[in-house]
Amino acid sequence: MILDVDTGNDDAVALTMAAMHPDVELVGCTTVVGNLTRDQATDNTLRVLHAIGKSEVEVHAGLARRFAPSPYPSAPNPAEGMFHQDTLPVGVAGLTPHSWRGVEWLVETLRRATHPITLIQVAPLTNLAAALTVAPDVLDSVEEVIVMGGAWKKSGNRTPAAEFNIYADPVAADVVFRAGIERLTVVPLDATHEVLVSRDDLRRYRELETSAGHVVSAVTEYYIDSYYATDPHGIGALLSAPLHDALCVAYAIEPAVLELTEVTVDVETVSPQNYGRTTIDYLHGSSGTVGNARFAVHADSERFHRILDDCLKR
Repeated sequence: MILDVDTGNDDAVALTMAAMHPDVELVGCTTVVGNLTRDQATDNTLRVLHAIGKSEVEVHAGLARRFAPSPYPSAPNPAEGMFHQDTLPVGVAGLTPHSWRGVEWLVETLRRATHPITLIQVAPLTNLAAALTVAPDVLDSVEEVIVMGGAWKKSGNRTPAAEFNIYADPVAADVVFRAGIERLTVVPLDATHEVLVSRDDLRRYRELETSAGHVVSAVTEYYIDSYYATDPHGIGALLSAPLHDALCVAYAIEPAVLELTEVTVDVETVSPQNYGRTTIDYLHGSSGTVGNARFAVHADSERFHRILDDCLKR
Protein backbone atom coordinates (compact mmCIF):
# COMPACT_ATOMS: atom_id res chain seq x y z
CA MET A 1 0.00 0.00 0.00
CA ILE A 2 1.06 3.60 -0.68
CA LEU A 3 -0.87 6.30 1.15
CA ASP A 4 -1.23 9.81 -0.31
CA VAL A 5 -2.09 12.31 2.43
CA ASP A 6 -2.50 15.98 3.31
CA THR A 7 -2.22 15.02 6.95
CA GLY A 8 -4.63 16.84 9.14
CA ASN A 9 -6.63 15.10 11.81
CA ASP A 10 -8.61 12.36 10.05
CA ASP A 11 -5.65 11.58 7.76
CA ALA A 12 -3.69 10.84 10.95
CA VAL A 13 -6.16 8.08 11.84
CA ALA A 14 -5.93 6.57 8.35
CA LEU A 15 -2.15 6.69 8.55
CA THR A 16 -2.13 5.01 11.96
CA MET A 17 -4.38 2.20 10.73
CA ALA A 18 -2.26 1.57 7.63
CA ALA A 19 0.99 1.56 9.60
CA MET A 20 -0.25 -0.65 12.44
CA HIS A 21 -2.30 -3.38 10.78
CA PRO A 22 -0.30 -6.62 10.41
CA ASP A 23 -1.81 -7.47 7.03
CA VAL A 24 -0.73 -4.16 5.47
CA GLU A 25 2.73 -3.48 4.06
CA LEU A 26 2.89 0.32 4.01
CA VAL A 27 5.51 0.93 1.34
CA GLY A 28 5.51 4.66 1.97
CA CYS A 29 3.56 7.89 2.02
CA THR A 30 3.42 10.87 -0.29
CA THR A 31 2.21 14.26 0.91
CA VAL A 32 0.47 17.06 -0.96
CA VAL A 33 -1.09 20.46 -0.44
CA GLY A 34 -4.73 20.18 0.63
CA ASN A 35 -6.13 20.58 4.12
CA LEU A 36 -2.79 22.18 4.97
CA THR A 37 0.28 23.27 3.07
CA ARG A 38 2.48 20.51 1.70
CA ASP A 39 5.13 21.24 4.33
CA GLN A 40 2.64 21.20 7.22
CA ALA A 41 1.16 17.92 5.94
CA THR A 42 4.65 16.43 5.69
CA ASP A 43 5.56 17.48 9.22
CA ASN A 44 2.30 16.04 10.59
CA THR A 45 2.82 12.76 8.73
CA LEU A 46 6.28 12.39 10.22
CA ARG A 47 4.95 13.25 13.68
CA VAL A 48 2.26 10.56 13.52
CA LEU A 49 4.67 7.86 12.36
CA HIS A 50 7.14 8.82 15.07
CA ALA A 51 4.45 8.78 17.75
CA ILE A 52 3.29 5.26 16.87
CA GLY A 53 6.81 3.88 16.55
CA LYS A 54 6.77 3.55 12.76
CA SER A 55 9.41 6.08 11.72
CA GLU A 56 10.89 3.52 9.30
CA VAL A 57 7.95 4.15 6.92
CA GLU A 58 9.25 6.40 4.16
CA VAL A 59 7.63 9.81 3.67
CA HIS A 60 8.13 11.66 0.38
CA ALA A 61 6.87 15.21 0.05
CA GLY A 62 4.92 15.72 -3.15
CA LEU A 63 3.47 18.76 -4.88
CA ALA A 64 3.02 22.06 -3.07
CA ARG A 65 0.62 23.51 -5.66
CA ARG A 66 -2.47 22.12 -7.35
CA PHE A 67 -2.24 20.42 -10.73
CA ALA A 68 -4.14 23.27 -12.38
CA PRO A 69 -4.99 26.70 -10.91
CA SER A 70 -8.63 27.45 -10.20
CA PRO A 71 -10.25 29.86 -12.67
CA TYR A 72 -12.42 31.22 -9.84
CA PRO A 73 -11.51 33.04 -6.63
CA SER A 74 -12.21 30.83 -3.63
CA ALA A 75 -15.39 31.72 -1.80
CA PRO A 76 -14.86 32.56 1.87
CA ASN A 77 -15.28 29.51 4.05
CA PRO A 78 -15.89 30.31 7.74
CA ALA A 79 -14.97 26.74 8.72
CA GLU A 80 -11.64 26.81 6.87
CA GLY A 81 -8.82 25.88 9.21
CA MET A 82 -11.11 24.67 12.00
CA PHE A 83 -10.98 20.95 11.29
CA HIS A 84 -7.26 20.31 10.93
CA GLN A 85 -4.46 21.43 13.20
CA ASP A 86 -1.45 22.97 11.52
CA THR A 87 0.70 21.00 13.94
CA LEU A 88 -0.70 17.80 15.38
CA PRO A 89 -0.09 17.35 19.14
CA VAL A 90 1.86 14.10 18.69
CA GLY A 91 5.42 13.07 17.87
CA VAL A 92 8.35 15.48 17.75
CA ALA A 93 9.38 18.50 15.70
CA GLY A 94 12.30 18.68 13.28
CA LEU A 95 11.89 15.38 11.43
CA THR A 96 12.67 15.39 7.72
CA PRO A 97 11.14 13.36 4.88
CA HIS A 98 13.09 10.86 2.85
CA SER A 99 12.77 13.15 -0.18
CA TRP A 100 10.98 16.16 -1.61
CA ARG A 101 10.34 14.26 -4.85
CA GLY A 102 7.06 12.55 -4.06
CA VAL A 103 5.77 12.24 -7.63
CA GLU A 104 9.11 10.94 -8.92
CA TRP A 105 9.33 8.47 -6.01
CA LEU A 106 5.81 7.22 -6.75
CA VAL A 107 6.64 6.63 -10.42
CA GLU A 108 9.96 4.94 -9.62
CA THR A 109 8.43 2.74 -6.91
CA LEU A 110 5.57 1.56 -9.10
CA ARG A 111 7.90 0.82 -12.00
CA ARG A 112 10.14 -1.27 -9.72
CA ALA A 113 7.28 -3.08 -8.01
CA THR A 114 7.31 -6.88 -8.18
CA HIS A 115 3.86 -7.19 -6.61
CA PRO A 116 0.69 -5.12 -7.27
CA ILE A 117 0.33 -2.05 -5.05
CA THR A 118 -2.86 -0.44 -3.76
CA LEU A 119 -2.87 3.36 -3.85
CA ILE A 120 -4.99 5.03 -1.18
CA GLN A 121 -5.71 8.66 -2.01
CA VAL A 122 -7.15 10.61 0.93
CA ALA A 123 -6.09 14.06 -0.28
CA PRO A 124 -6.51 16.10 -3.45
CA LEU A 125 -5.48 13.96 -6.41
CA THR A 126 -2.65 16.26 -7.47
CA ASN A 127 0.26 13.84 -7.02
CA LEU A 128 -1.45 10.92 -8.76
CA ALA A 129 -2.61 13.09 -11.68
CA ALA A 130 0.95 14.30 -12.19
CA ALA A 131 2.33 10.75 -12.03
CA LEU A 132 -0.24 9.42 -14.52
CA THR A 133 0.42 12.33 -16.88
CA VAL A 134 4.17 11.71 -17.12
CA ALA A 135 4.11 7.92 -16.66
CA PRO A 136 0.76 6.30 -17.52
CA ASP A 137 2.52 2.92 -17.62
CA VAL A 138 2.68 2.84 -13.79
CA LEU A 139 -0.92 1.60 -13.78
CA ASP A 140 0.47 -1.79 -14.76
CA SER A 141 1.66 -2.14 -11.15
CA VAL A 142 -1.50 -0.84 -9.49
CA GLU A 143 -3.98 -3.32 -8.06
CA GLU A 144 -6.54 -0.74 -6.97
CA VAL A 145 -6.87 3.00 -6.44
CA ILE A 146 -9.05 3.99 -3.48
CA VAL A 147 -10.15 7.63 -3.40
CA MET A 148 -11.76 9.52 -0.55
CA GLY A 149 -13.69 12.18 -2.37
CA GLY A 150 -16.89 13.41 -3.87
CA ALA A 151 -20.53 13.23 -2.86
CA TRP A 152 -23.80 12.25 -4.46
CA LYS A 153 -26.92 12.61 -2.32
CA LYS A 154 -25.16 14.61 0.36
CA SER A 155 -24.17 18.22 -0.14
CA GLY A 156 -20.50 18.99 -0.48
CA ASN A 157 -18.42 20.01 2.51
CA ARG A 158 -16.45 22.73 0.69
CA THR A 159 -19.29 24.22 -1.35
CA PRO A 160 -22.93 23.12 -1.61
CA ALA A 161 -21.90 21.23 -4.76
CA ALA A 162 -18.40 19.97 -4.00
CA GLU A 163 -16.50 17.83 -1.52
CA PHE A 164 -13.16 19.25 -0.36
CA ASN A 165 -10.64 16.82 -1.91
CA ILE A 166 -12.22 17.10 -5.37
CA TYR A 167 -12.82 20.86 -5.10
CA ALA A 168 -9.20 21.45 -4.10
CA ASP A 169 -7.98 20.22 -7.51
CA PRO A 170 -10.82 19.27 -9.88
CA VAL A 171 -8.59 19.06 -12.95
CA ALA A 172 -6.37 16.52 -11.19
CA ALA A 173 -9.45 14.53 -10.21
CA ASP A 174 -10.68 14.64 -13.81
CA VAL A 175 -7.32 13.31 -15.02
CA VAL A 176 -7.51 10.41 -12.57
CA PHE A 177 -11.12 9.49 -13.37
CA ARG A 178 -10.36 9.53 -17.10
CA ALA A 179 -7.14 7.51 -16.81
CA GLY A 180 -8.73 4.13 -17.42
CA ILE A 181 -7.87 2.72 -14.00
CA GLU A 182 -9.12 -0.86 -13.93
CA ARG A 183 -10.12 -0.86 -10.23
CA LEU A 184 -11.00 2.63 -9.03
CA THR A 185 -13.02 2.76 -5.82
CA VAL A 186 -14.56 6.03 -4.63
CA VAL A 187 -15.48 6.56 -0.99
CA PRO A 188 -17.70 9.69 -0.89
CA LEU A 189 -19.23 11.71 1.93
CA ASP A 190 -22.38 9.60 1.55
CA ALA A 191 -20.45 6.64 2.99
CA THR A 192 -18.01 8.38 5.33
CA HIS A 193 -20.79 10.13 7.25
CA GLU A 194 -22.01 6.67 8.29
CA VAL A 195 -18.86 5.94 10.34
CA LEU A 196 -18.83 8.20 13.39
CA VAL A 197 -16.37 8.16 16.27
CA SER A 198 -17.64 9.49 19.60
CA ARG A 199 -16.10 10.79 22.81
CA ASP A 200 -16.92 7.42 24.39
CA ASP A 201 -14.83 5.76 21.69
CA LEU A 202 -11.92 8.08 22.50
CA ARG A 203 -12.03 7.07 26.14
CA ARG A 204 -11.88 3.44 25.07
CA TYR A 205 -8.87 4.16 22.83
CA ARG A 206 -6.99 5.83 25.69
CA GLU A 207 -7.73 2.90 27.97
CA LEU A 208 -5.93 0.57 25.53
CA GLU A 209 -2.67 2.16 26.72
CA THR A 210 -1.10 1.86 23.26
CA SER A 211 0.72 4.52 21.29
CA ALA A 212 -1.76 4.16 18.43
CA GLY A 213 -4.72 4.51 20.80
CA HIS A 214 -3.32 7.67 22.35
CA VAL A 215 -2.54 9.23 18.95
CA VAL A 216 -5.99 8.56 17.51
CA SER A 217 -7.66 9.81 20.68
CA ALA A 218 -5.60 13.02 20.65
CA VAL A 219 -6.19 13.95 17.02
CA THR A 220 -9.85 12.92 16.95
CA GLU A 221 -10.78 14.91 20.06
CA TYR A 222 -9.96 18.12 18.19
CA TYR A 223 -11.95 16.84 15.20
CA ILE A 224 -15.04 16.18 17.33
CA ASP A 225 -14.73 19.64 18.90
CA SER A 226 -14.60 21.14 15.40
CA TYR A 227 -17.79 19.38 14.31
CA TYR A 228 -19.51 20.53 17.48
CA ALA A 229 -18.45 24.13 16.84
CA THR A 230 -19.46 24.19 13.17
CA ASP A 231 -22.43 21.80 13.08
CA PRO A 232 -24.03 21.88 16.56
CA HIS A 233 -27.41 20.71 15.28
CA GLY A 234 -26.10 17.94 13.02
CA ILE A 235 -23.19 15.54 13.55
CA GLY A 236 -21.78 17.87 16.19
CA ALA A 237 -24.85 17.36 18.35
CA LEU A 238 -23.88 13.67 18.62
CA LEU A 239 -20.49 14.67 20.08
CA SER A 240 -19.01 12.63 17.23
CA ALA A 241 -17.10 13.05 13.98
CA PRO A 242 -16.87 11.06 10.74
CA LEU A 243 -13.43 9.60 10.04
CA HIS A 244 -13.56 10.07 6.27
CA ASP A 245 -10.03 8.99 5.37
CA ALA A 246 -9.88 6.11 7.81
CA LEU A 247 -12.78 4.40 6.04
CA CYS A 248 -10.61 4.02 2.92
CA VAL A 249 -7.95 2.13 4.85
CA ALA A 250 -10.60 0.02 6.58
CA TYR A 251 -11.94 -0.95 3.14
CA ALA A 252 -8.46 -1.93 1.94
CA ILE A 253 -8.12 -4.17 4.99
CA GLU A 254 -11.63 -5.63 4.82
CA PRO A 255 -13.61 -4.80 1.63
CA ALA A 256 -16.93 -5.92 3.17
CA VAL A 257 -17.01 -2.67 5.15
CA LEU A 258 -18.39 -0.94 2.02
CA GLU A 259 -21.31 -1.62 -0.28
CA LEU A 260 -20.20 -0.69 -3.80
CA THR A 261 -21.96 -0.14 -7.09
CA GLU A 262 -20.58 0.45 -10.59
CA VAL A 263 -20.94 4.05 -11.76
CA THR A 264 -19.56 6.67 -14.08
CA VAL A 265 -18.02 9.63 -12.25
CA ASP A 266 -17.54 12.97 -14.00
CA VAL A 267 -15.87 15.97 -12.38
CA GLU A 268 -17.03 19.51 -13.15
CA THR A 269 -14.03 21.68 -14.00
CA VAL A 270 -15.77 24.64 -15.68
CA SER A 271 -19.00 25.78 -14.03
CA PRO A 272 -18.52 28.45 -11.33
CA GLN A 273 -21.59 27.18 -9.44
CA ASN A 274 -20.65 23.50 -9.62
CA TYR A 275 -16.85 23.66 -9.77
CA GLY A 276 -15.49 20.46 -8.26
CA ARG A 277 -18.81 18.64 -8.26
CA THR A 278 -18.84 14.89 -8.85
CA THR A 279 -21.70 13.82 -11.11
CA ILE A 280 -22.60 10.18 -10.58
CA ASP A 281 -24.28 8.19 -13.34
CA TYR A 282 -25.71 4.88 -12.13
CA LEU A 283 -27.22 4.11 -15.53
CA HIS A 284 -24.13 3.82 -17.68
CA GLY A 285 -26.02 4.11 -20.93
CA SER A 286 -27.65 7.44 -20.10
CA SER A 287 -24.35 9.31 -20.52
CA GLY A 288 -23.18 7.24 -23.44
CA THR A 289 -20.19 5.95 -21.44
CA VAL A 290 -19.28 2.87 -19.45
CA GLY A 291 -18.60 2.89 -15.74
CA ASN A 292 -15.20 4.14 -14.64
CA ALA A 293 -15.45 3.57 -10.87
CA ARG A 294 -17.00 1.62 -8.04
CA PHE A 295 -18.88 3.97 -5.74
CA ALA A 296 -19.52 3.37 -2.03
CA VAL A 297 -23.22 3.78 -1.30
CA HIS A 298 -23.15 2.43 2.25
CA ALA A 299 -20.64 1.76 5.03
CA ASP A 300 -20.91 -0.82 7.79
CA SER A 301 -20.21 1.20 10.94
CA GLU A 302 -19.97 -1.80 13.27
CA ARG A 303 -17.45 -3.52 11.01
CA PHE A 304 -15.46 -0.28 10.65
CA HIS A 305 -15.14 0.05 14.42
CA ARG A 306 -13.96 -3.55 14.73
CA ILE A 307 -11.22 -2.89 12.18
CA LEU A 308 -10.17 0.38 13.82
CA ASP A 309 -10.12 -1.18 17.29
CA ASP A 310 -7.96 -4.03 15.99
CA CYS A 311 -5.41 -1.55 14.62
CA LEU A 312 -5.25 0.43 17.86
CA LYS A 313 -4.67 -2.57 20.11
CA ARG A 314 -1.23 -3.13 18.60
